[in-house]
This record gives sequence, structure tokens and C-alpha cells, in this order.
Amino acid sequence: MANSKLISVQVGQPRTVEFHGHEMNTAIFKSPVAHRLQLRLLNLEGDRQADLSVHGGPDKAVYVYPSEHYAYWRAELPGEELPWGSFGENFTTEGLLEDSIRIGDRSRIGTAEVVVTQPRMPCYKLGVKFGRDEMVKRFLASRRTGFYLRVIREGEIVAGDEIESLSRDEHRVTVADITRLYLKEGKSEELLVRALKVPALPESWREYFRQRA
Repeated sequence: MANSKLISVQVGQPRTVEFHGHEMNTAIFKSPVAHRLQLRLLNLEGDRQADLSVHGGPDKAVYVYPSEHYAYWRAELPGEELPWGSFGENFTTEGLLEDSIRIGDRSRIGTAEVVVTQPRMPCYKLGVKFGRDEMVKRFLASRRTGFYLRVIREGEIVAGDEIESLSRDEHRVTVADITRLYLKEGKSEELLVRALKVPALPESWREYFRQRA
């Protein structure tokens, strides 16, 4: 995580939107915030989730998306305005990519401490956000998933904060590895065994992989 930085911070509240003639509640629309915010165990100050059955909770307290991916999406979605936060992320970062960040990596941002827990598996609300039914499939196919953080020490953060690496998980299972396992790509038995040993991996993922193993 050397030279990693928090580029932008976004929060949002649930709102009702219409898609294909149906109304739904979603908090995927986020707006940048320039002042310091409290990062708490369950979410970021000023941020909420609409459907707590699949969003939020300690293992999904903060959603992170690498700023490096925006160039790809600007090419993929010509004419689409893509300000920071376009993918529903709370943190837009620099220097943290899925194929190098490990599940269980710990870092300090501002006065808070966090640990990486899992990749983001997109739901239909990403399609709602972009007004494109195929967006969920394209997002997953891109492998540019971003990832979630658990808060292990509450504190204050602000856009521009450095992201300081505190420790790296010894099992060497990256965010991208979990996505590959989910998509059943390549020979994965040894990786599956290692993934099940990572303490930071949420129980829902563990159970899924145990059934696979």
C-alpha cells in the first residue's frame, strides 16, 4: 500500500427511484464530501444503506473503488458523466488495486484503522444507477470490482488522507483471487484452501467456499 491515497469521499442517503416502471429504494447515489467525517464500525458518518439484508454491516462498512478504473469505464461508457462516486463507492482511492490488495490487509486512514474483507459483487441497483440492464454483467466481467472494508478502530477521515499499510495478511489471497474463485476460473483447489484460512474473510464467503470444497 505504499503511496496510497484517499482521493475522494462520498456519502448518500436512501432515495426512491423509478426503473422500468417500478419504484425502488436505493442509496447507491453518493455525493463527495470535503470535510472530515467519522468512520464508525457500521458505516461512514452521513452514509446509509437502503437494504440491510445485502448491504452494510461490519464486513461492508465502507466500499472502496480504485480511481485507476475510471479511465477504463470512460472508454467503455462514452458520453457518460463519471464523477468520483459513480459506482456507489464511499472511498475513491489511488494505489490500491484488486490484484495486489489481500483479504486481511490492515491499514490506517486518518485516525481510523480498517481491514480488507471482500470484493464487491454487484447487484441490480448498479444497473439502476446507470440506467443500463447489462451494467451488472459488464461490471463483474471487467474484474474491476472494488472491495469492502471492516472498521477495526473508529476515527476521522478526509479526502486527501494517506493510506498507511499496517500489516499484510500472510495467506496471500487477493481481492481478485476471491473474484476468480467465485467465477470458478482455473485450477483453484489450493487457493480455495488458503482462502478458508483467512480470518478476515466473512462467514458468508467461508460457507460458500466450504460447500465448494
